[in-house]
Order: sequence, then C-alpha cells, then structure tokens
Amino acid sequence: MTSTALVPTRPPSGDPAGVEQLAQAVLSHHARSFRWGQFFLPPDVADEAAVVYAFCREADDAVDEAADPEAGAVALQALRAQFEGRSPRTPLVERFCDIVERRQIPKSAVQDLLDGIAQDTGPVTIQDDGELLRYCYRVAGTVGVLMCGVLRVTDREAIQNAIDLGVAMQLTNICRDVREDLDRDRVYLPKTRLDAFGPDAITGPRAREAVRQVVRDLLAMADRYYESGFRGLRAIPARGRLAIVVAAELYRAIGHQLRRNGGDALAGRTVVGPVKKLWLVGRSLVRYLFLPARARHQRELHAAFHTLLPR
Repeated sequence: MTSTALVPTRPPSGDPAGVEQLAQAVLSHHARSFRWGQFFLPPDVADEAAVVYAFCREADDAVDEAADPEAGAVALQALRAQFEGRSPRTPLVERFCDIVERRQIPKSAVQDLLDGIAQDTGPVTIQDDGELLRYCYRVAGTVGVLMCGVLRVTDREAIQNAIDLGVAMQLTNICRDVREDLDRDRVYLPKTRLDAFGPDAITGPRAREAVRQVVRDLLAMADRYYESGFRGLRAIPARGRLAIVVAAELYRAIGHQLRRNGGDALAGRTVVGPVKKLWLVGRSLVRYLFLPARARHQRELHAAFHTLLPR
C-alpha cells in the first residue's frame, strides 16, 4: 500500500470536525475510486464514511507500514485495545467508536476486520478458495456491514448483498496487486489453483502463465459477487445508492481492464485513467436508473464464511 506520509496522521483538534477533516484527507489520498462515489453522498453521511475508511486504513497501515511483522502485530493489537476500550483512544478511534454505537453497527464485524488484517502479518499463503473467501469477508465484507450502518440500511437481506460487494472488491484488489503483494511475501492466489502449474508456480518458470489463469478465474468469481451486490442496492437510500454504484463500477473496471490485459498481474498494477473514470461515472448513472430488481440472496455465496456473519 502507498505510504501515509503525505497526509496528516493526527487531526488538527479532538472535535469531530477536526477528525473528519483528517479522514477526508486520508480518503482523498488513498482511495480515489471511493472518493468519486463519496461525492454523491449527503455531507453527514460522507463524513461518517470517511471516518470508517480512515479507521480501516489505520488498521491496514499498522501492519503494512511496520518495520517488521512483530511490530505490525503489536501496533494492530494496540489499535484493537483502543476499539475495545482497554486503552485511551485517539480522536479518530473515538469518533469511529461513536459511529459504531450510534449506527448500531455489529462490533463483531469490526473484530472480524481486525482479525483479517492480522492475517497479513508475516508471510501469507492461502490454501484454497474457501480460505480466500473467508479472508475477503474479514477484510472487506465486514466493510460492507460497516457501510450499511453509515448509509442507514437495516434490511438484513441488503446487508448480505453489501457483504458480497465488499468481497468482490477485495477479489479485484488481490488480482490487481499480485506483484506488489509478492514483494511483501504475501500470496493470496489459492495454492490449490497454483499447484496445477507445478511446485513453486508463483515464482517458477510458469509464473506468468499461472498468474494469468488464476487471476482470470478469480475475476470471474468476483463478477458473481458484484452481481449479487448490485441486486441489493435498491434497499439503500437514493443518494447513498448512487455513491455505491459509482464506487463499485470504478472498482470493477480495474478487473475488466486486467482481464483485457490477459490477467497479466505480474506486469504491474492495473489502473483506470481519469477519462475512463468520467465515462464510468456516466455509465453508473444509467445503471443507477436501471438497477436489477431485488432477488433472494444466494446463500451459497456465503458458504465459506457463514459462521462468521453477524447474527
């Protein structure tokens, strides 16, 4: 992940406005796709969404920016202690906890998020699709739960769809960042899929072939979760709905671009340029007007992690 050095690390004051100013700066610097979507949110919802993103980012950076895995684990435990009220809270964590309480967000979702990020300390190997989907739920499906609280969504079925959208985005993220993650000794591509190309497929002579095939397969998996995610968007208030459509379309476009490149994630990070993003925003408006009808959630999409879901 990109260093946070270019954005402030502490709010200019402890009041909510100061915390939200920091959160908006973090969001603008690190999450351009989400920033485009956030433009369509009511101001109070946009501020809460930025705080949620900043908290998630701080948890990520506790591990990613640490000098070594042990230091990352310690930093993440310190953040968990703040969330649980076992140590004094920074203004950002205090504001985040206030949002969790007021919006009645399941605290188990935050704990699962932190558990997922803890998996990133030290070398990472994912054995199979089930383990991959559990990881995606923890680090991104849970964010769908958090955002439902921020967007004032209480429909249980819609929350299941929001989880799917988070899983889809994380699968896209994993496919995009194969080379960057490999440099960190992290391999999220399932070992059972890579093994079809021989031992040490990710670093061996067939690495490019293996990555291309596995990435294409995972992007196809992501599409199933995107489609499920879109089916729940009618339950979101209108402006929040448009914001999520825009953010999801921009993120999904990364996967589509990577697929057009043959799934060659080892060639470097796939990006979507500003002109294409403007076009996608326009397409998002059309999708917003013609969203698919609500449909019963496909329970098999959650088979790998159903025991983790908030009750």
